[in-house]
Amino acid sequence: MRRRLLAVLLVLMGAATLLLCLPLADAYARGRTEHMLLQRRSEAVRFADLAERMRTGADRCELSAEIGRYAQLYGATVAVVDTSGRTVARAGTTGSLGEGAGPESSGAVAEARGRALTGRSTDRLPTIRPWGPGSVVLAEPVGRDERVSGAVLMALPTGAARRDVTARWSLIGAGALAAFAAAALVAAGIARWLLRPVRDLDRAVEGLTAGSLQARAVSDTGPPELRHLRRHFNIMAQAVADSLVRQRDFVADASHQLRNPLATLVLQMENVEPYVAPGPGLAEHGRALDEAARLEELLDGLLALARVESGTAELRDQDAARAVQDRMAAWSPVFHDAGLRLGPEPEPEPGPKAAAHGPSGSLLVRALPDAVGRVLDALLDNAVKFVPPGGSVEVSVSRAADGDVVVRVGDDGPGVPDDQLPLLLRRFARSPEHQNVRGSGLGLAIAEEIARSSGGGLRATGNTPHGLVLELRLPAP
Repeated sequence: MRRRLLAVLLVLMGAATLLLCLPLADAYARGRTEHMLLQRRSEAVRFADLAERMRTGADRCELSAEIGRYAQLYGATVAVVDTSGRTVARAGTTGSLGEGAGPESSGAVAEARGRALTGRSTDRLPTIRPWGPGSVVLAEPVGRDERVSGAVLMALPTGAARRDVTARWSLIGAGALAAFAAAALVAAGIARWLLRPVRDLDRAVEGLTAGSLQARAVSDTGPPELRHLRRHFNIMAQAVADSLVRQRDFVADASHQLRNPLATLVLQMENVEPYVAPGPGLAEHGRALDEAARLEELLDGLLALARVESGTAELRDQDAARAVQDRMAAWSPVFHDAGLRLGPEPEPEPGPKAAAHGPSGSLLVRALPDAVGRVLDALLDNAVKFVPPGGSVEVSVSRAADGDVVVRVGDDGPGVPDDQLPLLLRRFARSPEHQNVRGSGLGLAIAEEIARSSGGGLRATGNTPHGLVLELRLPAP
């Protein structure tokens, strides 16, 4: 938006600058041409007076001497002709007036001579600009009215006038560029002033989208309308934050407060068990204890989810490869007892020399504290629950082409249909085939929330030929 606004302002200012400097430059060129006409015409009138008084050979010599000095001084060509067009006196470059001149020059000379022989002086010259014309023709009649006896023709070089026009146009151009540059700086400042509160609002919205409830628009500059919008946005953001905090606090408080009476209830049921007679009642008592344990697990999941969603922890740099090795080593006995293979085998701990330089193949990520380990615990726990004995689970960690670190957990279990894959990361989600498997249905939802709060994501896909793949993607520092 800033570039588009600057482009519009610069185009408008450029057009205004051109509309001001072009007429000014053209006016100076016309004024310089008029000055040259008046200056040279006065000299042509003097030569015409000399030609009119010419009676003897001495007068002709005086006229020739005058036009010769003038032609030598100014580099011009001067000719005096009679009414028949015959040259009476001439000085200057041969061919500028008369034979040998180019078509354009010959036409200008003929037109000027014709006007002068009818008693009319040259009252207009072509406008002199830096690129031309190289010379102009001026004519003055000898005599007046019916007593016209000839004409004075002058081919005048325009080098000096063109240099003056070029110098003045250069000054006008430099002034226009300076004015445009100053206007551009002012436009850039205005654009920053206008868009600073917009960018501030954008950063605040981005922070809220990323889960930072403390993000606010802090810029107090810009137009009054945008400052008014900033105040209302901050009020709205605070209301939303307060509502979410109250909601999360309620979930956390409810989960925490229910744990104590639930633990008491479980303890009392366990104490009652010796007094229950064998039979259907004892079986029902066991199922009630199982449901109580499941409810306790559910409360633990809700409490963990509320803590993750609170977003109070700061992101830190951590080694994903080391976290994967540690968690695989911790889960290996669990998988062995469940009759599952967990691969590849975790690498042995590095020696003191290697530890000084960090673990081999370290892959740094920036995420919530122990994010890789917590998510991997949820993924491996999910695999233990749903992969039948004899199956295998493969864990790998690598860096993607875009720089993110990807932790992949794939199994060869029964998997889930493709249409149910997007539901796996939702809270309390269970496929119809696994409704009776223990668990709260919050493990993958908590893992996905940890990944999202860390700036990454968790994705579920099918494995080949069967099974499930869960990929954790986290950004590099």
